[in-house]
Amino acid sequence: MDSTLAKGLAAIEWMVRQQRDCRVTDLAQAFGMARSNAHRTLQTLVNCGWAVQDPATSAYRPSLRLFELGAQVAEVADIGALLRPHLATLAQATGETIHLAALDGAEIVYLDKFDSPLPVAAYSRIGGRAAAYCVASGKALLAAARLDVPALKRRLGRLVAHTPNSITDFDALHAELERTRARGYAENREEWRLGVCGLGTPVFNARGEAVAALGMSVPSIRFARTQARGLAEQVMACARDASATLGYRVDPEPITHQPTFTPKRRRLE
Repeated sequence: MDSTLAKGLAAIEWMVRQQRDCRVTDLAQAFGMARSNAHRTLQTLVNCGWAVQDPATSAYRPSLRLFELGAQVAEVADIGALLRPHLATLAQATGETIHLAALDGAEIVYLDKFDSPLPVAAYSRIGGRAAAYCVASGKALLAAARLDVPALKRRLGRLVAHTPNSITDFDALHAELERTRARGYAENREEWRLGVCGLGTPVFNARGEAVAALGMSVPSIRFARTQARGLAEQVMACARDASATLGYRVDPEPITHQPTFTPKRRRLE
């Protein structure tokens, strides 16, 4: 265990629980450390944005960054509960494995899922991770982020081939994400696991932010072009309903072409 990191995290938690401004001597006494070590710990927290120091009193308190991150974590948890009925409906309608995923750095994390009851099925695991550029849910969220090639390189690092079909060139990946955004959904054709394909499209909140992706995993034997197209229509329709649940409004006009990742919207009043 990294003792320095553990000490810093403990100091943050301690300051939050005090519910008052704290001085160097307070932290030193609470943790039984030298005053110089307490000062260094608090200054590090300030420099990293986790604490602020009052210039008049020299006292310290937690920064609002903790509140911001806590709100985001709570939002993800609430999203899972709010969207579960939509996942269930899509799972029942298609018979395929349906999941909800969020982007975490270069990977996606599966937040929820419904397994297919069919004898031959594709599976995901809640809490499991996958390389974002290899799966449809990850591609959908990367496309919604509108990253250029340099930004993709910074975010993803090296592109590793997980199957012979994995995209390992950043220009090719960028082109794939542009196609994804134009047609409104992402595809994975055995890029993460051989024999497993997938579809994905973003779910937006009331601010127009892509906060999760609704995905479908399908065995390659049931993923011919015509089959994939029909399933993609269902995935996109479900994602639109899910987005509406989060306050994202799309104009109720007949869809005569594939929506992009930024349809017209208006905020809830």
